[in-house]
Amino acid sequence: QVQLVESGGGLVQPGESLRLSCAASGSTLDNKLIGWFRQAPGKEREGVSCIASNGGGTFYLGAVKGRFTISRDNARNTVYLQMNSLKPEDTGVYYCAAGRGCPDEKYLEVWGKGTQVTVSS
Repeated sequence: QVQLVESGGGLVQPGESLRLSCAASGSTLDNKLIGWFRQAPGKEREGVSCIASNGGGTFYLGAVKGRFTISRDNARNTVYLQMNSLKPEDTGVYYCAAGRGCPDEKYLEVWGKGTQVTVSS
């Protein structure tokens, strides 16, 4: 069973950047879609970005298009989320998940424990 561990979160000021990593262990990610989700305080979790198993297809939440970039390195069993021009509304706990579909959560089978991103001046 694959296990996912997120890293790279932190406290940044508006306009700054962060790169999140989702590292897998226990199994390969080669044949799985991977998604990044976030949950802000008092809000429901939402799908931020997804990437196909071969990296050829991606999805972005409208609010992050043009600012966030998802990528994967199957050789390293890791998926990344580059987040630029961060805004306070990007604050939340960011989770990665693996499965057969994305961003519909019913198709995601394995979840990491999350990493906190806080954007504040």
